[in-house]
Amino acid sequence: MKYYILDLSPENSLVRHLVRAGHTVFCISWRNPTAEDRDLTLEDYRSLGVMAAVDAISAILPGRGIHAAGYCLGGTLLAIAAAAMGGARDDRLASVSLLAAQTDFAEPGELGLFIDHDQLNSLEGAMRQRGYLTAEQMLGAFRFLRSNDLVWSRMVRAYLMGEREPMTDILAWSSDSTRMPYRMQGEYLRRFYLENALAGDRLLADGRPVALRNIRAPVFAVGTEEDYVAPWRSVYRLHCLSDAELTFVLGDRDHLAGIILDPTGPGHHRIATRGRDGTCLPPDDWLHAAALREGCWWPAWTDWLARHSAAERVAPPAMGAAAAGYPVLEDAPGSYVRQR
Repeated sequence: MKYYILDLSPENSLVRHLVRAGHTVFCISWRNPTAEDRDLTLEDYRSLGVMAAVDAISAILPGRGIHAAGYCLGGTLLAIAAAAMGGARDDRLASVSLLAAQTDFAEPGELGLFIDHDQLNSLEGAMRQRGYLTAEQMLGAFRFLRSNDLVWSRMVRAYLMGEREPMTDILAWSSDSTRMPYRMQGEYLRRFYLENALAGDRLLADGRPVALRNIRAPVFAVGTEEDYVAPWRSVYRLHCLSDAELTFVLGDRDHLAGIILDPTGPGHHRIATRGRDGTCLPPDDWLHAAALREGCWWPAWTDWLARHSAAERVAPPAMGAAAAGYPVLEDAPGSYVRQR
């Protein structure tokens, strides 16, 4: 995902919501790979992506705890990084927030129908020639997960009824999807969907096994009721893999609309916190026990972040830190977001 999914418009900007709550926000964007990036690995995305960002923030704001948040695959990568940091006794993360992000792929939902050894071998063959997975290939799989909504109904309206679908901010963002490099995408599908290596402690970071139980920072995890990409019961399975304090939220709607939404609009969510080393309830037991609240879950998240932050507020930092090797390059949003 390109990062601006979190800042599409004033009404549904998660970045704006966090800044208004008093946080300094740093964003990482996926970069569209070319054939030259074909051999980038999952480990490269962790070290050159998540960890490089943690290092940059630590240089700009030395000594400050970092509230790290990751969405979808970005959340899975963040969980890997947080577990590796915990195993290395790196305590720079004040909290970890995982938005519609799976860590256990034993029950990945309908997306698993597209992934078996034969299909993956065929896909890897196509990616090997080009060096990356095209945006069109990735979008096709996700659209056919909800073919009635995202394929057939649109075709009926457009081609039979002559109705042009009105453009929205999320639709505009969806048409600007990213590619994935050959080696990393193959590793992701094979190691997670076919082997479930992360949940089984069979993934390596810095040459050492990644164990999610090594995550020390408190965790805020969000699933959504109608998620067709990361089913909420799959997201919930983190309860059985991590001993950290874990607050789990089940929001309404789906993978996009349940995360990116107008916080003043109608809706509901369920929320409950399990203490460190607490019991892992079956997901349906949790569903019946968790408190049902009206409205968006965003305020509950910022309240949670405040409880895990220092009581004293400080002035926002200046942009960049040239002396530490991070000069300001250009005005936001930066030219790289326009890369195709």
